Amino acid sequence: MKSLDVEAVQAFLLVADLKSFTRAAEALGSTQSAVSLKIKRLEDGLDRRLLERTPRMVRLSADGAAFLGAARALALAHQTALNAFAVEQRRLVVGLSHHIVGAELPVLLRRMNGSEPGLAMEVRIAASREVLADFDAGALDAAVVLRHDGERRDGEIIHRESFGWMAAPDFEHHPDRPLRLAMQAEPCSVRRMAVSTLDIAGIAWSEVFTGGGVTTIGAAVSAGLAVAALGRRVAPAGTVDIGPRLGLPPLPARDIVLYSNLVDRQARNALRALSAAIRATVN
Repeated sequence: MKSLDVEAVQAFLLVADLKSFTRAAEALGSTQSAVSLKIKRLEDGLDRRLLERTPRMVRLSADGAAFLGAARALALAHQTALNAFAVEQRRLVVGLSHHIVGAELPVLLRRMNGSEPGLAMEVRIAASREVLADFDAGALDAAVVLRHDGERRDGEIIHRESFGWMAAPDFEHHPDRPLRLAMQAEPCSVRRMAVSTLDIAGIAWSEVFTGGGVTTIGAAVSAGLAVAALGRRVAPAGTVDIGPRLGLPPLPARDIVLYSNLVDRQARNALRALSAAIRATVN
């Protein structure tokens, strides 16, 4: 009777979710070649091609899509068995800046849970400044924020976020009128970045929509109501950077930084998976 290597199945799930052998290796704390070898052995054992690889992308084959649900069930059952004698469930409280999570949040959560299914998670989303203050106060186990100044140089840089003036493709702007903007309410560092960039360039603007996070701002942008300064990684699908078309000044990039003092295996695995998932969502 055939048996499946659980670690190979877990590697398959990571590649399937992150669509990258490189990001899967980062999440596992392994190497790309080791992940490739595990999946090759899994495919050989099943006598099925599970993943289709091209120089630019990785995607599920038809057999891979059929195997996906069963693979998730196996990985979960394996973790449940390992936790059968756990005395106390580990809880991880993570704060995320609302400018670094958008529609891909389910993917981020799935990967954190997939790396450590027995971990109880609490995720709080707020402005970077608030998240970092809560982390410093001990209210969070970890924080993932945008770095907007050079005052604080600690933390681990996990990605360099590029911003654009995102809008619906059919957005219309009349040059004789102020640029219509959708922005986060004060205090918001991305808001200040966008406003100061326009003010320095002498471009008139008008705030026509105030949102409560990337999701609501993105909805206004997709609806054609306004332009927003958004990270290209989290901008809504179908939106475009109209900065070059309108002659808008480029927006500066910002580092995404992870702060954590955790040393236990479960928490470190979950945070490593989160970091890899964020990098994997680059458009």
